[in-house]
Amino acid sequence: MKIILKEDITNLGYKDDVVEVKNGYGRNYLIPQGKAVIATPSALKMLAEDQKQRAHKLAKIKADAEALAASLEGVALTISTKVSATGTIFGSVNSIQIAEALEKLGHNIDRKVIAIKEAVKEVGSYTATLKLHKEVSVEVPFEVVAE
Repeated sequence: MKIILKEDITNLGYKDDVVEVKNGYGRNYLIPQGKAVIATPSALKMLAEDQKQRAHKLAKIKADAEALAASLEGVALTISTKVSATGTIFGSVNSIQIAEALEKLGHNIDRKVIAIKEAVKEVGSYTATLKLHKEVSVEVPFEVVAE
């Protein structure tokens, strides 16, 4: 079934994308949660008109995302956490701690746009990817140290 996304959904698409999903996923999850609508011909016409009217706003949003990516280019984070005697972390470092560390540096980043490829369960250096816009992403290195 074809649907129009109302918001960004990881591994599926971005807002206003027309995507093909299985019927159950669309009817039982995306549409009832308000994350998508069925792509009827009238809905597609409304989408085209909305995109035409929002073209200059989208260019500004992309420019803001690029400016934020440029300001984050040289940032390196250090996250201190409790560590056992063997060097493993109690729990793990996740996107919430990275968002808090970025906020201390003056960058207000939503934790939902932060992706960490591997689980951070030991002291060391890692990389987090910030997806600021569908065309703009930046990688931020961070180091986990013992508290």
